[in-house]
Amino acid sequence: MEFITEPRTIETRSMEIIEGLIEGSWSPEEKAVVKRIVHTTGDPSIASLIKFHPGAMAAGMEAIRRGVRILTDVNMVRVGINAGKLTKFGGEAICAINDPVVVARAKETGLTRAIESFRHLAPQMGGSIVAIGNAPTALLEVIRAYHEDPSRKPGLIVGVPVGFVGARESKELLVEEDIPYITIVGNRGGSTIAVAAINALLNLALG
Repeated sequence: MEFITEPRTIETRSMEIIEGLIEGSWSPEEKAVVKRIVHTTGDPSIASLIKFHPGAMAAGMEAIRRGVRILTDVNMVRVGINAGKLTKFGGEAICAINDPVVVARAKETGLTRAIESFRHLAPQMGGSIVAIGNAPTALLEVIRAYHEDPSRKPGLIVGVPVGFVGARESKELLVEEDIPYITIVGNRGGSTIAVAAINALLNLALG
């Protein structure tokens, strides 16, 4: 058996296969994100669970082109984002989960570090991109912080926390907000999905 070993050919062929496996009424930009998520998960069935705010794609690409910060809940999301492409726009990805101030504050309050990290990052949230792939409490905190101070409204939230405690519920709250979002219905999600969505947006922003 012969295997394809050239990276670009592998990716092109993968996307051709995915194209034939998914169905949906997405815009071309949305479909690019869907295909990247399907490629990352290896699961075409996840396509039907992806939800987009009507303004998500335009808002995300506009924010990237402005060189905004991308605030992440965990370092796995931060390091997965294509830094070379992001820096072309002057942007950077930031995660505060291991910041000593956040760690100390979480010990004092008994709250998750994910909550405390976004309390720490709240002054930077306005107009930023928030990418949450792991912690439902992070997504809940972002929503709470926005309600407390509307100037903290992100330009886009990629909210795909995973799990059985609060993940589904936090995403249900997200889709009720007037914030552009990309999310996954139910308990599924994960850091790799958040990364896939952001990197697809970077590709689109680069044209």
